[in-house]
Amino acid sequence: MKKFRAYQLAIKFYNYCDGLEMPQFLRDQVLRASSSVALNLSEGSARRGQRDRLRFFNVAYASYCEAVTGLDLAKVSRSAVQKDLIDHLGACLYRLARPSTTPITNIDRRLPDGNDGTQSEI
Repeated sequence: MKKFRAYQLAIKFYNYCDGLEMPQFLRDQVLRASSSVALNLSEGSARRGQRDRLRFFNVAYASYCEAVTGLDLAKVSRSAVQKDLIDHLGACLYRLARPSTTPITNIDRRLPDGNDGTQSEI
């Protein structure tokens, strides 16, 4: 997990949230959601099937959105460094949760009829 960038960012995000002052009801919700990001990334990365992995990554992204909303509701101010951490984690999660981020093999390969896939004008 040391090389899994999104996971490392999720741990930093949780630690950031854990150090914040906010109303108790929001704090509990934000900590549950931010811990869910790291936990779902960890479990998803251990899954073998792509559909199963994507399901966990989608839950991680949804939990991230929930935690950020909790921070907004608590009116937590963020430094530029904290904003960068939050934005970078969000971007990583967004990419992981999308099926189109799967590796595409032979992207430059021509279609069987010799066409490159582009349409010509008629």
